[in-house]
Amino acid sequence: MKILFTGGGSAGHVTPNIALIEHFQQVGWDIVYVGSVSGIERELIASVRYHAISSGKLRRYFDWQNFTDPFRILWGFLQSLVICLRERPEVVFSKGGFVAVPIVFAAWLWRIPVICHESDVTPGLANKLCFPVVQKICINFPETARYIKHADKTVVTGTPIRRSLLNGNKQAACDAFGLSADQPTLLVFGGSLGATAINQMVRASLVKLLESFQVVHVVGVGNISDIDIPGYVQREFLHDEFGDVLALADVVVARAGANTIYELLVSRKPHILIPLSSAASRGDQLYNAKTFSTAGYSRILDEKDGESLVDLVLQVHRDRQEIVHRIEEFAVMDSVAEITDLVSQVVERRP
Repeated sequence: MKILFTGGGSAGHVTPNIALIEHFQQVGWDIVYVGSVSGIERELIASVRYHAISSGKLRRYFDWQNFTDPFRILWGFLQSLVICLRERPEVVFSKGGFVAVPIVFAAWLWRIPVICHESDVTPGLANKLCFPVVQKICINFPETARYIKHADKTVVTGTPIRRSLLNGNKQAACDAFGLSADQPTLLVFGGSLGATAINQMVRASLVKLLESFQVVHVVGVGNISDIDIPGYVQREFLHDEFGDVLALADVVVARAGANTIYELLVSRKPHILIPLSSAASRGDQLYNAKTFSTAGYSRILDEKDGESLVDLVLQVHRDRQEIVHRIEEFAVMDSVAEITDLVSQVVERRP
């Protein structure tokens, strides 16, 4: 049996696929991945055959690339037709991102069933384009179905979580980064591409933060500063060691991407969300953050309100037991098993 995975543009469109790939490799499936030529997915997907296709973005604002990207998308679609014909997978699993759109439509034309996954509470444009032609739509949260016209296709599965994240080892993090298991730890990360606003906020408050915490700061590629202070660890990106650092962390500060939130809820970590503004995104992170703040799981900080960071971190640390108790109300699903069953059902029904 063969399954084709696609998704890219950010780590959030890739890491759930990695969790599924680990499982399907164990049960003996043949696996192939389709991503972009230079996206982060090419770096993260290392254990399976990888096909790179041309990709573009469908922007809802003016950009000179709007004139050239349609040709890239068309070329990516033609490449996808050839890949699907040569590989002939039993099923395609799409995690989203614009690189996935050509392969989803190519698979549909070749009558290959497609399952897609939407992480955010409100769907993104790339997935919206794909929903009419896919067999099933996996969602993280029940409320997402309200925003999907094809709600009859939705299945609440949660997000597949990498084993390395679920099996983190505190002592391994201490050994790797020179940290102490006896001192409170603050983990800060702004997503796979980093977050300039969060980096600036943390560095401006670093002296005060270090009075109470040791700080692990994931800054994004090319954003390492020359700050060298005991108790402050900078990394461009964390791979398998992320689970170890997360296990050590007492408080987490992060962006409000849906996969990030899901991982924090599954790991039962008290956290502060600093969502991207609507000026820098379609507003999905603002909606994600509001949804989980209302549920009592998350605390929110505006990226323009950096002066409040230290006080809010201290407050979350002080109230962490109460916050964890509230987060434990969130039901954790075996997402890998749920999606695996869905894949099997779709393949069995294939003509």
